[in-house]
Amino acid sequence: MPAQPLISPWWSASRHADRRPFLAARGVVTRALRAWFDEQGFTEVETGILQVSPGNETHLHAPATELTGADGSRARRYLRTSPEFACKKLLAAGESRIFELARVFRDRERGDLHLPEFTMLEWYRANADYDVIMTDTIAVIRGAAQATGIGEFSFRGRRADPFAEPELLTVAAAFARYAGIDLLATVTKGEGDRAALAEAAEGKVRIAADDTWSDLFSKILVEHIEPHLGQGRLTVLCEYPAPEAALARVKQADPRVAERFEVYACGVELANGFGELTDAAEQRRRFDESMDEKLRRYGERYPIDEDFLAAVGAMPPASGVALGFDRLVMLAAGAVRIDQVVWTPPAGEP
Repeated sequence: MPAQPLISPWWSASRHADRRPFLAARGVVTRALRAWFDEQGFTEVETGILQVSPGNETHLHAPATELTGADGSRARRYLRTSPEFACKKLLAAGESRIFELARVFRDRERGDLHLPEFTMLEWYRANADYDVIMTDTIAVIRGAAQATGIGEFSFRGRRADPFAEPELLTVAAAFARYAGIDLLATVTKGEGDRAALAEAAEGKVRIAADDTWSDLFSKILVEHIEPHLGQGRLTVLCEYPAPEAALARVKQADPRVAERFEVYACGVELANGFGELTDAAEQRRRFDESMDEKLRRYGERYPIDEDFLAAVGAMPPASGVALGFDRLVMLAAGAVRIDQVVWTPPAGEP
C-alpha cells in the first residue's frame, strides 16, 4: 500500500501563508459589521458559554462538562449551542438592541460547512417585527460583501449576487415548486400529519418506519429544496410550518405557519431568524416534546433552563436572528472551506 503523503500542520508557515488572506478578510468583515451595528444603535454583549441547558432542539448536540465548587459539590454544565437563552434574558432585563459575536459549540458536526466550535453572530431587536430582522440580515450579508470587495458569492459551482434584490419564498411555495408537495395540507392545528406527508413524499425521499413528520420535512428540504436556494441572488425562505416553529411565534393570520425565516446563498444556509415566542407555557410544551424525541432517538435529554422560561414570559415582543459568521466570511472572502477562515482549526486536526 503506498504511503500516505504527510500533511504539514495548520501552523506551519507555508499553510498559514495560504490562509492569511482569508483571515485578513475575516478581520475586515468583523470591523465593518461592528461599525454597522453601532450605527444602528446596538449594544455589543458577551454572554456566558457554560449554561445549565445548551438548547432544547431535538437534533442539536452539545459538549458537556462538570464544575466543582469550593465545597466539592459538582454541577453539570453544557457548552452553549447558541447565545439565545442568555440574550433573551437580557431582553427581559430591559436591553432593547443587542448583538453578540459568540463562540458556540456543536457535537456530531464536522464538514466543509460545519465546525464543532464556531462563531455565531446573533442579534435582537425588542418591539420589532421579524421583517425588520429580515432586512437587517440582508444588510449584514451585503455589508460583509462590500467590506471585502467581492462582487459575487460562489460555492461548489453555485453563484449568488448579494446586492441583487433577494428572492422572498415561503416554505409552502418552495415545497410546491421543487418537490410537488402541498406541505400545508399536511399541517392541522399546528401539528404535522405524518401519514399525509409520507404519502406526499413517496418516491421522492427514503422513508423509514420511525421517521416523524419533522424528519420527512427535513429530508425533503435538504434533498429537493435547499440546492435551489440562493441561486443567482439571496433567498429568504420564510413562513416555516408550525411544527418547525422552534422558538418562533405562530402567525396570527395563519396558525399553520410560524414567523421563522432562513437566508440562503449558493445553497448555503447563512441565517435563521424568528419573531420571538413570548408564551412561556407554549415554549415549555415545545421543549418537552423535543426532549422526548431526543430521548427516543439519541438516548439523552437536556435539562430545561427554568430561568430562561421565566424570561420568555417577561421579555417584550422581539425579533432575532442567528447568522453563521464563519460561513458568511467564507463566502465574502472567496474561500472554499470553512476551516480556511478560522484562525485555529479544530484541536487535534492537522
